[in-house]
Parts: sequence; structure tokens; C-alpha cells
Amino acid sequence: MASFTKRVELHNADWSDYELLHKKMAAQGFSRVITSDNGKRYQLPPAEYNFEGSSTRGDVLAKAQTAAGQVKTSYAVFVTEAVGRTWSGLDAA
Repeated sequence: MASFTKRVELHNADWSDYELLHKKMAAQGFSRVITSDNGKRYQLPPAEYNFEGSSTRGDVLAKAQTAAGQVKTSYAVFVTEAVGRTWSGLDAA
């Protein structure tokens, strides 16, 4: 199963747009939480999302574009397929 990290930037957006984006991303299977190797869960930074599944980067990009496009017509999406991830300072979820 592949793991992906996505960053979504809505252009000319306010916080309520991002709150709607979170709901639309969740409906596409994205989470705002990441789980460490020891099972602890952490909240990702704003506008960052996690996706785990048997999808390609292109599939994940399309899902994120669908969600973002339901909120704003102008946005940017960045998708990274992870082999491993390391972080510091994330809040516990």
C-alpha cells in the first residue's frame, strides 16, 4: 500500500474555504492525520493531507483536484509519494 502526502493551496481563500476543503478532501479518502511507526497519531499542518492506498500519484492528484475544485476554481495541488516520512513538532491527534 502506498502513502502519499498532499499540499493544497486555495487561491484567494479564507479559513471557511479551507474548512470546506477539509470536508471535501475527507470525502475523497484523505486524512489530516498521520500515524507514526509506534502507532501514535499526529495532526498534519494546515492544508496538508495524507492518503494511503493502492493508487498512483496521478490518481491521488485527480482526487485532490476534484475536492479543491468543489471549493475554488483556482488552486494548486502538490502530491508526493512517500517511501518514509519523518517529522517534528506536530500536535498529537
